[in-house]
Amino acid sequence: MFRQIIVGLDGSEKSKKAARVGFDLAKLYSGTVTLMHVPHAETAAFVVGAVSGYHAAITKPSFEEIEKAGQKVIDEALIIAADVKFENVKTHMPHGDASTEILAYADEIGADLIVTGRRGLSGISSLVLGSTTQRINHLAKCATLSLV
Repeated sequence: MFRQIIVGLDGSEKSKKAARVGFDLAKLYSGTVTLMHVPHAETAAFVVGAVSGYHAAITKPSFEEIEKAGQKVIDEALIIAADVKFENVKTHMPHGDASTEILAYADEIGADLIVTGRRGLSGISSLVLGSTTQRINHLAKCATLSLV
């Protein structure tokens, strides 16, 4: 039923929960999980700031910092995969609009399910960025699961 699962990640606790659920479902259906993160300056500022004293309010991160923050988000989910002993995992980290990239990749690989956290970012940044999960749920051609 769910053989090709995409898990959308943004580094939030809810997206980590989505990864765990994605791995559980993939185990049940002998499926593959593709971990996806679409890095951009707003989320990178939060990830980089959490680890290096980055001043998100006054400085935009460089491309290298955005890439490094994006890889950190992916790596954290890979640690979860190792913890739950799930090995059939792939990663994909494109650039662009998160919902657009996730939806396009879901179509490309014939995904059966997209799992996301319902709202990862909070406060003003979520108002500025809009709801990635809402757009995915509305436009996906496959099943979606959004976790609270």
